[in-house]
Amino acid sequence: MNFDSRQPIYLQIADHVCDQILDRKWTPEERIPSVREIATLMEVNPNTAMRAFHHLQEQDIILQQRGVGYFAAEDAYEKVKNLKRKQFMKHDIPHIAEKMQQLGYSIDDLKQLIEDQQNNS
Repeated sequence: MNFDSRQPIYLQIADHVCDQILDRKWTPEERIPSVREIATLMEVNPNTAMRAFHHLQEQDIILQQRGVGYFAAEDAYEKVKNLKRKQFMKHDIPHIAEKMQQLGYSIDDLKQLIEDQQNNS
């Protein structure tokens, strides 16, 4: 994985886990890869992966069953979706609005672009 130097690696790993849940690749109450597996997959120190897992546990997105492993929480999908929506509204929308203004796009233009994109997928 290519990491962004502007954000701590453990948060990027946590985002990856959240994306897997949001994409429904890891479903509620399903065992997810171990800390070691994630560390190997992402080519990071296991301590960094563990920090990401602790971060996700604090948000009740994943749960640990001692001796068994980590699992996506029963309501992990909804929690991740709400978290990602908040992040989108706080970080992405202001940037998009600024770019739209710079480039002279209106809300109607954006609606049309979205409709076109949906029709082409």
